[in-house]
This record gives sequence, structure tokens and C-alpha cells, in this order.
Amino acid sequence: MGTRVLLRRVRADDEGRFLELAAASAELHRSWVALPRSAKEFAAYLARFDQASAVGMVVCLRDGGDLAGMVNINEIVRGSYQRGVLGYAAFLPHAGRGYMTEGVALAVRYAFDRLGLHRVEADIQPGNVDSVRLVERLGFRREGFSPAYIKIEGTWRDHERWALTNES
Repeated sequence: MGTRVLLRRVRADDEGRFLELAAASAELHRSWVALPRSAKEFAAYLARFDQASAVGMVVCLRDGGDLAGMVNINEIVRGSYQRGVLGYAAFLPHAGRGYMTEGVALAVRYAFDRLGLHRVEADIQPGNVDSVRLVERLGFRREGFSPAYIKIEGTWRDHERWALTNES
């Protein structure tokens, strides 16, 4: 639990508010991330989170409990890798207030302490300045550039690769 937010697993009963906030935040997300837009898409989204290869969470305000955003730890690989890939997005009207920095920091702690991962990665489009600043605040290092790396909304998009390792 953070000072202003808490992190918990996304649940089926989050569907209504999640979809409402995702729709209201569509312009904010532009081509950065594709979130569920319907009940069917939300059900498929939830089904991805098997707690072994992917974990889906929501960032909730401690004051009132509203959803400030979402954070996923995807593509969890065990064995000699022990790594996962972060995905995250803020929801309006809560964007730009530092809630996601706190929420993503909690997700990284969860990845290291609870999941036992050694490494978390974030793939960020170069023009997504807010996302780059977020991972920089958390101590991530830029490790490279991958052209046409991830297909979002039907278009292959370039991404920078950022990572943080657990050295403890």
C-alpha cells in the first residue's frame, strides 16, 4: 500500500467503472495502449491474468477507492530469466497527479518481493514523454530501441526498452 494509492488485482466487478474510465481516457491513451472497450473485451482481458504468466492490477485511490489506472505484469518468464513486462495506463480524471508513479512503484515491489522476479521491463513508445518520465523517476534504465516492435491499434510501433533489476 502506498501513501495515496493501493494496488489490487483487477476483478470482474471492476468492469463497469474500468470501461467507463477507459472510454473517458481514450484521447489520453491515443496510440500508446489499447484498453478493453466492451464487456466482451473486458472478460478476455481478465482471462489473461492467470497469476503465473500475467498479473492484472488496478491502482485505487486510498481516499474514496476510485480507479486511478491499471498496471499489468505480462509475459512472466521463470527459470533463468525471472522477468516480467509492465503495462500501465492512467485514467482521467486522475492522470498527472503522481498516482501512477506510486502505483507502478508498488507493482515493481510486488514483482520483486511477491513474484520473486529479478527484472521488470517496460516497452515505451519514444513520443510517450509522460511514460518515459515515470520510469525514469523509478530508476529504470533505457536499454535500447526496437523499431516496429509492438502492434497497437493495427499499427506496428517503435518502442524504447526500459528495465529495472532487483539487486537485493
